[in-house]
Amino acid sequence: MSFFQRLQERVDRTDSLLCVGLDPHPEHLSESSAAAAGEFCLRLITATADQACAFKPNAAFFEAYGAPGWEALEWVIRAVPDRIPVILDAKRGDIASTARAYARSAFSTLGVDAITLSPYLGYDSIQPFLEDPERGVFLLCKTSNPGAGDLQTKHVAGSGPLYLVVSRLAQAWNTADNIGLVVGATDPQALAEVRSAAPDLWLLAPGVGAQGGDLKLALAAGLRADGAGMILPASRSIATAADPGEVARRMRLEINANRSRLGETSGFVDDGLGLLADALLRAGCVQFGSFELKSGLLSPIYFDLRRLVTYPALLERVARAYIPLLERVKFDRLAALPYAALPIVTAISLASGWPMIYPRKEIKAYGTRAQVEGEYRAGERVVLVDDLATTGGSKFEAIERLQAVGLQVQDVIVLIDREGGAEQELARSGVKLQTVFRLSDLVNRWERAGLVSARQIEAVRTFLAQNSGG
Repeated sequence: MSFFQRLQERVDRTDSLLCVGLDPHPEHLSESSAAAAGEFCLRLITATADQACAFKPNAAFFEAYGAPGWEALEWVIRAVPDRIPVILDAKRGDIASTARAYARSAFSTLGVDAITLSPYLGYDSIQPFLEDPERGVFLLCKTSNPGAGDLQTKHVAGSGPLYLVVSRLAQAWNTADNIGLVVGATDPQALAEVRSAAPDLWLLAPGVGAQGGDLKLALAAGLRADGAGMILPASRSIATAADPGEVARRMRLEINANRSRLGETSGFVDDGLGLLADALLRAGCVQFGSFELKSGLLSPIYFDLRRLVTYPALLERVARAYIPLLERVKFDRLAALPYAALPIVTAISLASGWPMIYPRKEIKAYGTRAQVEGEYRAGERVVLVDDLATTGGSKFEAIERLQAVGLQVQDVIVLIDREGGAEQELARSGVKLQTVFRLSDLVNRWERAGLVSARQIEAVRTFLAQNSGG
């Protein structure tokens, strides 16, 4: 049985995603000694064993006491009850021969079930830890420390930030179901991007608690569709409490309450679109207030999808969300409606290989005087792609430009339908509107996940009731 199968069994048995960290900081001990460190951790194990899906001792706090500290670490690991996984927080990373010695130390000598590793020396530096599928590794991907951005967010040409490169490699290397990733809960945007890039992997997500990570956002971003695939370590918030067992119990219940709310969200969460909806919210592509729309209506919600150009990984996720709809439509070329849809359709084209064109907003007054940019032939069928649909007015303008050069348009696909009548208006002209999200479904999800205030939700629902084109 693989490490993560055993972890899943423990999660199911305890109904817990809480991983209790064993970090014997000297200031928390009765005295600064290996013995006191061991006793401190033993008390935590005894108090929280019925609430924890795993324990995570931090090797550094024991190694600081030399040989006695190492002995105390062995004692602490042996004190963890059977069938509760032990994850050694050691962050090892070295060349293959040294890595093999580290693996023997962790798995054979100490007897832990999993270990945290740095992946930055490449696959051969972690391969010795993967030879036994019953042992697991968590690779550092996007950590929660302030300096994480010095390297982990650096852009790799054609691949996005470095942490996404790591997540994709981990997904490919996980042939024995024993690789997970460390992704800080303090950055829900990165957490959602990693979940999208590595949909199957377990995530170790530190940062909820003393580091200030938002539990609701972290769970919405990091959970798999099955409600698992993620464990949340907590150490100081439990260790320094007067009653560690009670604090651990409350944390487990809070985690589960939020898991339940996410499980009740609209159906699109099952295929990852719910995580994308949340990512759009966090990226500032969704704003609440009072906004005048092109139609002249005053709306309490505004979608600014032009911001996607600032978030390449999110832009890629948005582009891929269109593809299942496009695969069900017959067309020769994509047609992007300027301007917000241009980067989106470019990303779709790069991901799919489908050629694109776009009708100009202003007919070119020089050179070719083109109405439509790109290569096409009269009689071809194109699918018009845009970011939003409200009343449909801008779609008709684009369709007229495309038809004027002999192209056929029977389908329009948008990311978000604001439900302002565009679907009905287009249908009257024989054009079918398809959409990734409906505004009402987005609002339902954000309400149940607790990501948007009740006042904002009510304002949007009132607007929809008064202005719906249905």
